[in-house]
Amino acid sequence: MGWLVTKYLITAAIVVLVSEVAKRSDRLGGLLAALPLVTVLVLIWLYVERQPQSKIANHAWYTFWYVVPTLPMFLAFPLLLPRLGFWPTLLACVVITVVCFWLFALLVRRFGIELL
Repeated sequence: MGWLVTKYLITAAIVVLVSEVAKRSDRLGGLLAALPLVTVLVLIWLYVERQPQSKIANHAWYTFWYVVPTLPMFLAFPLLLPRLGFWPTLLACVVITVVCFWLFALLVRRFGIELL
C-alpha cells in the first residue's frame, strides 16, 4: 500500500509542477507538458515492479501509436478557444481526438497495427 501511495504522490507532484510552471511561462509549461513524463514514470514503475521486458516495450510501442491521433487536438484548441469558450472547446477537442483516433486506427490496421 505504501508503494501505491508513493506512486500517486510522485505522479501527482509532477502534474502539479507542470501546471504551476505553465502559470508562469507558456513556453516552458508547454515544453514540460509535451515531454512524455507520464510515460517515463509508467516505464519506471513497470520496471521497478519487475514486469517483463515485453510488457514494458509494448507499453512504449502503443503509447507512440496512441499519441499520434491526439496531435490535431493541440492545433484545434487554440483556434476554437476564442470562438467557443473553454468548456465547449474542450468537449470539441475530445470529439476531434476520438474521431482522429478511430480514423487513425482504421488506417494503421492496413499495416498490421491493431489499436482497437
